[in-house]
Amino acid sequence: MSTGSLLAAVAGAEGGCVGRCKEHTVAPAIRGAELRRAGVVEGDVDRAAIIQEMDDARRAFHRLLESADTASLYRRSDGTRWTNEQLLFHMMFGYMIVRALLVLVRVFGRLPAPVGKGFAAVLDFATVPFDAVNYWGSRCGATVFDHRRMEPKLDRVVASLQRHLRRESAADLARSMSYPTRWDPFFTPTMTLADIYRYPTQHFDFHRQQLSGSFRRADGGAG
Repeated sequence: MSTGSLLAAVAGAEGGCVGRCKEHTVAPAIRGAELRRAGVVEGDVDRAAIIQEMDDARRAFHRLLESADTASLYRRSDGTRWTNEQLLFHMMFGYMIVRALLVLVRVFGRLPAPVGKGFAAVLDFATVPFDAVNYWGSRCGATVFDHRRMEPKLDRVVASLQRHLRRESAADLARSMSYPTRWDPFFTPTMTLADIYRYPTQHFDFHRQQLSGSFRRADGGAG
């Protein structure tokens, strides 16, 4: 992937939001002791919780797609310029982009701190054009990975992330870099590799509340 493609892909995940998205906190879910006995938890990073959150999101995504009807898929979402189908793609894309975000932390986490801060400042400065790329990317992406192809794609991406998370060392998970806070409400000035693994489910849960119509009812809310 070229530098330009990487920057375009990593650009502010909330480009389709109307105004600044409010922070949304994901309550950690903890799997049973069998994962802990298998060595999923190491140090201060609860890998079991992160894996469980991904699994919970994946199952919720399945339920949302099973409830989909044509009218709701093409209905405008609540608070973004995307349709529900485009927003569903954007929710899935949050998991897809994590591989690129992990690469950034691995690279810049080994460089002097001023280098990472300078890079984050440049990305923050470029927020507006990259928001446009992000918006149109999700619109176009939903034509390739439509509602019929999203479910197996998310399953594969989540399974891959979970395999990588299980293999990370404690030192790698603690590695950090400066991040562009204007790109996404879940980006903080400094993020560790563990934070990046948590990010897509925070992103997923936030946008899940913006689905409208039958998706809102299927998710336990009013239409």
